[in-house]
Amino acid sequence: MSFVVPELAAPVEAFATALGIGLLIGMERERRPEASAGLRTFALVAMLGCLFALLGEKTGGPWLLAIGLLAIAGSMVAANFSAEQEEQYRGFTSEAAIIVTYGLGAAVWFGYSTLAVMLAITTTVLLYFKAELRQFSERMTPKDINSILQFAVLSLVILPILPSADFGPYDAINPRQIWYMVVLISGLALAGYLALRIIGARHGAALLGIFGGLASSTATTMMFSRHARETVDFVRMSAVVIMIANVMVMIRIAIVAGIVAPTLILPIVAVFACGIGPGVALTLYGWRTLASAGTLPMPEVKNPTELRIAISFALLYALVLLASAWLQEMAGNRGLFVVALVSGLTDADASVLSTLRLFNLDKLAGADAVIAVALALMANLVFKIGLVLVIGGSRLARYALPGLLAIGLGMAVGLMLI
Repeated sequence: MSFVVPELAAPVEAFATALGIGLLIGMERERRPEASAGLRTFALVAMLGCLFALLGEKTGGPWLLAIGLLAIAGSMVAANFSAEQEEQYRGFTSEAAIIVTYGLGAAVWFGYSTLAVMLAITTTVLLYFKAELRQFSERMTPKDINSILQFAVLSLVILPILPSADFGPYDAINPRQIWYMVVLISGLALAGYLALRIIGARHGAALLGIFGGLASSTATTMMFSRHARETVDFVRMSAVVIMIANVMVMIRIAIVAGIVAPTLILPIVAVFACGIGPGVALTLYGWRTLASAGTLPMPEVKNPTELRIAISFALLYALVLLASAWLQEMAGNRGLFVVALVSGLTDADASVLSTLRLFNLDKLAGADAVIAVALALMANLVFKIGLVLVIGGSRLARYALPGLLAIGLGMAVGLMLI
């Protein structure tokens, strides 16, 4: 039995949601001594936004929302004038949060409750992690900021202006689709790159392996192979970092596959899981040796958003697309598998993306696409095994090769199972 009149159910729900949003943001502000507003103020402001949106809708006067905003702004100005005697500047954070809360209350009334709640949570997170965000900003170097700006250019400037049409032999070249893949790979690599820059070497092998694999497993393998050769005491630690990075690259490729070709995610994950399982098991087996490890080196990962690197990847990806389409036309799927093996040696991303592109164009069956993706990663794994042997030497190979071979054999078993 409902205690709310039916015609009031929707408005009551809207105001309750607005109240919850105000209480959520206000609760965070209440715990800040320097904040100019707290729990009650934010709750009232959220409901005020919802109320003025209701009145504006019923009276046909959208200007009422603006009046409410001006009233809140005037109140904040008056409050600041009354606190003029304070010597320290409190900042504008609480005032900005009040304005956002007012807008979220209005958005609830206009039917965007879910979006408003999501934005309220985001706002609260930004307010709560003030110290962490400040430390993050302080650790950023001009090079890091430049990387973020370059990624913004790649994704928000170049991508929208490229034509979305198929060109060239076999209609294999689509400029926007190619650049979208550049943005996708660059974004994932940038996340790992910035994580490596921020965490530094002090947080240990696990994070270096994870973020190194996200940024570039090849660079991480090369760096720690060299480090193992130069410092005998760090051989086992280097082996663990290398194994973590090479497990992480499979997770990264699975994420890419889930974005580009969602229908293939289950069989690809099934194959990768067969490699990840033994890789993680052997990594954990060697984990006990890391307690005595000293300061770890940072992998020498290049900035993935540099225009030169982005263009190089785009050209390589386009070349692999053309080669895959041509060889598939000439030799069927065997030709595609050859391309996956050859191109995967140095860059598994381009090979994997070209395979997923052909699958999306219905030029390749799902099972064959999974085989080509796995072959590209296995070829890349062979290349990194060579790095371990040539650069790291026999000492590193003794500890790293069992894990790397287990990953490769696991994927081979996974292919046979599907």
